Amino acid sequence: MALLLASEVYHVLGSVATPEKVELAQMVERCMSVMQSGTQMVKLKSGTKGLVRLFYLDEHRTCIRWRPSRKSEKAKIVIDSIYKVSEGRQSEIFHRHAEGSFDPSCCFTIYHGNHLETLDLITSNPEEARTWITGLKYLMAGISDEDSLAKRQRTHNHWVKQTFEEADKNGDGLLNIEEIHQLMHKLNVNLPRRKVRQMFQEADTDENQGTLNFEEFSVFYKMMSLRRDLYLLLLSYSDKKDHLTAEELAQFLKVEQKMNNVTPEYCLDIIQKFEVSEENKKQNVLGIEGFTSFMRSPACEVSNPLHREVHQDMEQPLCHYFIASSHNTYLSGDQLLSQSRAEMYARVLQAGCRCVEVDCWDGADGEPVVHHGYTLTSKILFRDVAETINKYAFIKNEFPVILSIENHCSIQQQKKIAQYLKEIFGDKLDLSSVSTGDPRQLPSPQDLKGKILVKGKKLPCSLGADAEEGEVSEEDSADEIEDDCKLKPCFGNGATQHQVESFIRTKLESLLKESQIRDKEDPDSFTVRALLKATHQSFNVNLKQLEDSKQNLDTKEGGKKSHGRSLMGNFGKHKRAAKAAAKAHGASDDEDSQQHPPGKEPGQPHRLARRRKTVKLCRALSDLVVYTNSVAAQDIVDDGSTGNVLSFSETRAHQAVQQKAEQFMLYNQRQLTRVYPSAYRIDSSNFNPVPYWNVGCQLVALNYQSEGRVMQLNEAKFRVNGNCGYVLKPQQMCKGTFNPYSADPLPASPKKQLILKIISGQQLPKPPDSMLGDRGEIIDPFVEVEIIGLPVDCCKDQTRVVDDNGFNPVWEETLTFTIHMPEIALVRFLVWDHDPIGRDFVGQRTVAFNSLVPGYRHVYLEGLTEASLFVHIIINETYGKWSPLILNPSYTIMHFLGATKSKQLIGLRGLFSKAPKAGAAEASGHHVRKRSIGERILRRTASAPAKGRKKSKMGFLEAAEMKDSTSEPTDLKDKEGVVRRPNRSWQARPASMPVDRFLMVELPCPAEDTAQEAKAEENTSVQM
Repeated sequence: MALLLASEVYHVLGSVATPEKVELAQMVERCMSVMQSGTQMVKLKSGTKGLVRLFYLDEHRTCIRWRPSRKSEKAKIVIDSIYKVSEGRQSEIFHRHAEGSFDPSCCFTIYHGNHLETLDLITSNPEEARTWITGLKYLMAGISDEDSLAKRQRTHNHWVKQTFEEADKNGDGLLNIEEIHQLMHKLNVNLPRRKVRQMFQEADTDENQGTLNFEEFSVFYKMMSLRRDLYLLLLSYSDKKDHLTAEELAQFLKVEQKMNNVTPEYCLDIIQKFEVSEENKKQNVLGIEGFTSFMRSPACEVSNPLHREVHQDMEQPLCHYFIASSHNTYLSGDQLLSQSRAEMYARVLQAGCRCVEVDCWDGADGEPVVHHGYTLTSKILFRDVAETINKYAFIKNEFPVILSIENHCSIQQQKKIAQYLKEIFGDKLDLSSVSTGDPRQLPSPQDLKGKILVKGKKLPCSLGADAEEGEVSEEDSADEIEDDCKLKPCFGNGATQHQVESFIRTKLESLLKESQIRDKEDPDSFTVRALLKATHQSFNVNLKQLEDSKQNLDTKEGGKKSHGRSLMGNFGKHKRAAKAAAKAHGASDDEDSQQHPPGKEPGQPHRLARRRKTVKLCRALSDLVVYTNSVAAQDIVDDGSTGNVLSFSETRAHQAVQQKAEQFMLYNQRQLTRVYPSAYRIDSSNFNPVPYWNVGCQLVALNYQSEGRVMQLNEAKFRVNGNCGYVLKPQQMCKGTFNPYSADPLPASPKKQLILKIISGQQLPKPPDSMLGDRGEIIDPFVEVEIIGLPVDCCKDQTRVVDDNGFNPVWEETLTFTIHMPEIALVRFLVWDHDPIGRDFVGQRTVAFNSLVPGYRHVYLEGLTEASLFVHIIINETYGKWSPLILNPSYTIMHFLGATKSKQLIGLRGLFSKAPKAGAAEASGHHVRKRSIGERILRRTASAPAKGRKKSKMGFLEAAEMKDSTSEPTDLKDKEGVVRRPNRSWQARPASMPVDRFLMVELPCPAEDTAQEAKAEENTSVQM
């Protein structure tokens, strides 16, 4: 109710101001006044009685601050980061205190940040609580209703004001020349002191000479920020004048920005909106300040503004879409110790996720609970989870939500789950009105709007309709770890469960902190296996000491016998057993390959041959599963049926992609596949999703609570279609098939050539992990651009380093890339700070290739208010040297009509066979020759090759790892383990080389090239 009230108040100025609305506006202003004056409240924390602090809203109404605090400037919560405000005692911390401890009408909780941290507050009276709740909801409603231009302007103004306040060390509201010099260093500006003093004196116009107030500082900042690159661009279209007329602006938009339907009215509107000079507005011209504001506005950002809304065809079968999916959605942190929260479902659904996971276990008092089994994660009620999903499922969009139920409950509590689902979701579960017309085809997202699909096990058809329960195979992520490795409540030698849990928490928390200290762009630099090894060793040593001390104590007291075993004492045994099993597995595979010649169905892998676990399932829960029946790999048969969802871990999916990529792609054209992280990722790290997207896997489940590279790729992928959680797969993945690891996977399709000119950077900050913070050295930035998609498209290139300038570095360098499948390609812009001993990450922005807009564009780095890159983009369409239509006129017809579908699909058993068909390796491999042209000039960068060593394009590490060993020579890895892109054969031109240069080169045939290499090696050996 308060949110609706706040929304109504926010719109008062834009509508007829009735007496009621005026009264509401006055009430909100009173709230703002009280909040800015400050209110003493108790800040409740876990394990403490609470801290009395003065909370207040800052003068710009952009953040909440409190004092006293040891965090000083960091003691604040930005309004933009607030997710929701809840009234009463609803948070977990409040629940830890007795029921009558606090008056619920005086309590409220602020949920904020990516991990939904809580600020739990208690006021002295209910009136103060209502004032803060109403005021915060008003501020949140205003921000959510802002358009992108207003938000950009607001954040810019706030950043300038905040910069001024932080530079004002003595808090007198004035900056002297010394404080300006310190600010210059903080902003990475390296200007001569004489130049800084000259601008300072020009801006200092009031009677108080020698200092700048905020208005004067704003003038100083504009002078310092004058963009030479934009000024030259304006001059080139204004016939050397210092302004653009409406006609000249229209010419610029048509020629450079590639905009269609540019009208005089549109150009005049731009002038009126962005021009700051009233005189220029009267004359209908755009000066340099107005032109700069326009070029930095959302209208000139790198991504297509049309892609902020749903624009793709949403009426194709569900299996033709990539679907944003979450793993263990309820967890707010790691997989062993973190808190389970119902609010996490609200957060991921609001973020565009459309498939959430719910792990259901038996709870006390007959109430099913949700948590990560065999771990120390907290438990939440299933009912609370269902209510949260129901509340937030369709706020952002109406496309269907898939509820992935992992069922570990007894029959009695399964019935309770089914009852809650029906009561809470109601008609959202009713799919009787959904009709596809073809029973062999899944319905579309459009057909399923507003519906919730339950993904889970279904009773077999062979079971009688009157049977109330039956047995089904158990297939879930929790069983990925063997029983001996699961955390179970077993303890002995007098050690209490609390003591054991406390020890585990302390040790694992320290290990998880260590795991986070790594290069943000190298997800493989820390492995969870190393974490498990360290954990196992520490547990063995420390728990043994704990048990020994207890045993000695027990002996003295009467020699009581100890019972039980250490919590994780079998880790070593598990790892040795795993190695032995792997050896036996390899041996059995060899035997299978001998017994089953190529072309015949090989035996099942060792893992699939073991005795299958089963679980009892009740009819009520089974009947709720319609189009999303969870099945195991060995249960799939190609009988033409639909509605099966194959779920397996990244390790098994890796095996399938590596061995049978084309067959896997064919399966994904009719059914759904879910890939989830390995259970060994106890730190909630994420695997690389790209190889699974490349074969059409729809549900690639990720840990949404973990920030970093992988989630940035995921966000960029789903942002391309209004962030609705559904992205249409390329046509080639929906019909026909191709080898994603081929050197030229789609020879009949045109390729895209991306010509990217990196012009300059603006307000690039110091690295976030800088030890000296703002006092550190001025950065030496360079830009790296990475293409991520099919393996043949994955590559990186970078600019030179600009020394001592993070405020306005200029590169003026052109990078060129060739993309074979632009529909799934991502373009990643990274800014690094060069350092003699390495490089430090500054910021990034990842954009889907199809969202790139040609022309002069700004690339705003994510999470950094003002930091951006200024680039120029050209996208051309190119074709290969040889057309498959000339060599084989029927190829294209066969390809698009899906002639390869005639291959029989016998389930997915073949996906796990280690005996591929003869000729498969030859088909995926290609001849590697020595490149004789196209080598780039060495540049001074942290990752530049050593002197005398040729620099070549580097492939995407994870994509390269997915390749079959036959197509990736073993000698292509450098000392750092980075896989370098092999030189391609004559069928495909190198990436980043223009077509005309490629066609002009006389390329030797493979035989001649091999002979040349042998001769070169001979000469080298003779010289040595």
